[in-house]
Amino acid sequence: MDIGFIGLGNMGQGMAANLVKAGHRVTVYNRSPEKAEGLVELGATAASNVAAACAGDVVFTMLADDHAVEAVTFGEHGIVAALAPGATHVSSSTISVALSERLAAAHTEAGQRYAAAPVFGRPEAAAAAKLFVIAAGEAQVLQPLAPLFDVIGQRTFVVSEQPHTANLVKLSGNFLIASVIESVGEAVALVAKAGVDRQQYVDILTSTLFAAPVYQTYGGLIARREFEPAGFAARLGMKDVRLALAAAERLEVPLPVASLLRDRFLTLVAAGGGHLDWSALSALADRDAGLASDDSA
Repeated sequence: MDIGFIGLGNMGQGMAANLVKAGHRVTVYNRSPEKAEGLVELGATAASNVAAACAGDVVFTMLADDHAVEAVTFGEHGIVAALAPGATHVSSSTISVALSERLAAAHTEAGQRYAAAPVFGRPEAAAAAKLFVIAAGEAQVLQPLAPLFDVIGQRTFVVSEQPHTANLVKLSGNFLIASVIESVGEAVALVAKAGVDRQQYVDILTSTLFAAPVYQTYGGLIARREFEPAGFAARLGMKDVRLALAAAERLEVPLPVASLLRDRFLTLVAAGGGHLDWSALSALADRDAGLASDDSA
């Protein structure tokens, strides 16, 4: 299949590489063109602009936020203007429910197809084709995409015929991950101040009560204080919590924990930690407990 892929950051690199390795003809575009070099070595074609990446059957976008998706989708040389009638835009970015609704409407008006397919998983999962794909869209749109989702992920969950529903599910999941980071960070600070070894404590948790990947992954990062390089930056975590709150306001669903998390992320970002992995949220619990960053416990 002829596929365009726009957005070659931490996640997009692995996803696009797996599509190339599966034998698809992949044209890649990134605002910083040097990020395409490794993929070109694998067999991809580098596009010089957004429109050149939209000549095939499908174009994926994997970008940081609403602003980045809007920049490549709308306008005279955007995806909507360049994509052929009947071709499909697959948005894998973590974006707002409102923007996903706007994308669906714009592509329908242009005679194109649209599906939302955000993913759960960090960059290492993207590289290993172990992502979980949360897909939503009309059945006739999703059916031909299923082999592509199988290439980038280990399982696909189809949640609705309305694309924006996948974005809501993704945002709710990221809200829960942020909740885990905050709560584990607080618990680790509590026992560490009493002299318990941080890594041993996390090993106990993840071997007994909380033997789930999210606790294992983030518990380890928190125990080791391993916040660089960022697999998912704190600034993006703050953005996702904010989008979850916006969706909740529209649906009239209170999310008091999400309000707390927004403020915690804002504290971290204001202190210069926006570039750190979002697990650095746990550093606030250490700070508040009076634990120095070099405490061995």
